[in-house]
Amino acid sequence: MKIALVTGASRGIGLAVADALRAEGLHVVRLARSLRNETADRRTDIACDVMKPADVDRALARVEHELGVPDVLVNNAGIFFIKQLAETTVEDFTRTLATNLTGPFLVARGVVPKMVQRGSGHLVTIGSISDYIGFSGSTAYAASKFGLRGMHEVIRQETAKSGVRTTLVSPGPVDTDIWDAVDPDSKPGFTKRKDMMRAEDVAAAVVFAVQQPEHVAITEIRLLPAVYTPRG
Repeated sequence: MKIALVTGASRGIGLAVADALRAEGLHVVRLARSLRNETADRRTDIACDVMKPADVDRALARVEHELGVPDVLVNNAGIFFIKQLAETTVEDFTRTLATNLTGPFLVARGVVPKMVQRGSGHLVTIGSISDYIGFSGSTAYAASKFGLRGMHEVIRQETAKSGVRTTLVSPGPVDTDIWDAVDPDSKPGFTKRKDMMRAEDVAAAVVFAVQQPEHVAITEIRLLPAVYTPRG
């Protein structure tokens, strides 16, 4: 049975991806700070803060010992907020980079080289429209997501011809609880929540990418709502 490891899998896109992969017959390991350590049918939950190297090392060691090296890694964990540059604190900025960029680096560093050694695997990075377009109020978020795109592209080059495939999924607005504090429905220029994509739409894109024949690599997927308001 193939193994999928999904970070940030307790809610939102991560939870939808984990559920979709499990529905396709994979054993899914879910990592998140808020999860309890428990195992169910084709699912293993591990409490893990991906910003902490020791947490990541412990979680990955357990996965490898109990299940083996994952066949699919979905780096999804992340945070999001909107603040103008002058309002963004140093703590805001460093915490965003630690979660959205350092965390994926730590997990990828622990898994991808072992995929390469085995000669197979699939790294899926959940980016954002903000990994290729800069939006006002997103200094920290854009820096983290542009950086995530850059890291993913380097990993793609380093794993070329190794048997490891890589896919960057860059969705536009998705209706999850990350928008609760923003309240886009009350702000001009924002896509309304009823028009946003659902987490299951992103999960379907991930499933599509990882289910392609081994000789096919879906290197990048960009998703937007059919009704989309591009804010400045």
